[in-house]
Amino acid sequence: MEITILETFTSRRVGFVRVHTSDGDTGIGQLSPYNADIAATVFHRQIAPQALGRDPLEIESLVEEIITGQYKFPWSYVCRAACGLDTALWDLRGKRQEEPVVSLLGGEPTAVPVYGSSMRRDIEPEAEADRLVRLRDEDGYDAFKIRIGGSNSLGDDEDEWDGRSEQIVPTVRQAIGDDVDLYVDANGAYTPEKAIEIGQEVLEPNDVVHYEEPCPFWELEQTAVVTERLDIPVTGGEQDNDLAQWRRMLEMGAVDVAQPDVCYIGGLSRAKRVAELAADAGLPCVPHSANHSLVTVFALHLLGAIDNGGRLEFSIEDHWATGLYDPELTVEDGAVEIPSRPGWGVTLDPDWLATAQYEVSEP
Repeated sequence: MEITILETFTSRRVGFVRVHTSDGDTGIGQLSPYNADIAATVFHRQIAPQALGRDPLEIESLVEEIITGQYKFPWSYVCRAACGLDTALWDLRGKRQEEPVVSLLGGEPTAVPVYGSSMRRDIEPEAEADRLVRLRDEDGYDAFKIRIGGSNSLGDDEDEWDGRSEQIVPTVRQAIGDDVDLYVDANGAYTPEKAIEIGQEVLEPNDVVHYEEPCPFWELEQTAVVTERLDIPVTGGEQDNDLAQWRRMLEMGAVDVAQPDVCYIGGLSRAKRVAELAADAGLPCVPHSANHSLVTVFALHLLGAIDNGGRLEFSIEDHWATGLYDPELTVEDGAVEIPSRPGWGVTLDPDWLATAQYEVSEP
């Protein structure tokens, strides 16, 4: 059996891959979101030629060989494109074996606890608190993540507006109550000095339990300083797609929680390797899944199969990715069920596929 056809269906924001084999099997996967049309071009030019004719069941070795073979192009778009191949092959394998991907990984379909992830910095603290309380009461969320720092700030210590971060954290904490975990995400806004100041004066007094990306992600030494100085777990890694960088990050103790993004890093196989590296370091793994495309489905299956997993990140925003597949993921009692049908357990919307930009690679 070999890979015979590779198709992509894309818009600018999101793109899907469908793989066909000589045995007539198919699988669906997803390119990394955001500028997915560029990732599709990379897919057909740099991924597909190396994948056609290969064994579709040798997923991990094939994907790593392809990424390594493109070493002149480290690593972003190559990984964003390779994710489409990797995830389509996992879906194909699950369908061949009539098992969900989580079972292929050694887990089982179950309900995974989530944290409601706010994507907004333009919202007033009181309004943010109000909507989190509503979601707590309606859907049973027992954890939320809010944004601090400025949306266009990378290591320059700017806030969205003066005093917002110092106000929103205690406002939300008081509203949601002590029984709900509170996470924050700085998206790299701070210098180490400011990140430590915010941590000690704002986050620690309000029992924040997850301090994400306090400094620019490429400045590992800066993040390590913050991690060393604070009692709050510092998390990061969503942007990182180089496994050697991941090893450095974990060996130097730069973060307390690993957050690989299945799509950014190049697929489930490589995200699973990061989870294993984190486990070897005695650290939890909480995959980044900040939108409702298939990345959240991928993260669900991974979390259902690893022993060092945490809550699933689940966006609370009205999202551009809503309606791309069926069944949609829903939160009940603060958790989301892992789809239990074979493969990823979801079906792409045929109407969306019919309007997408289509490309195909064949031998």
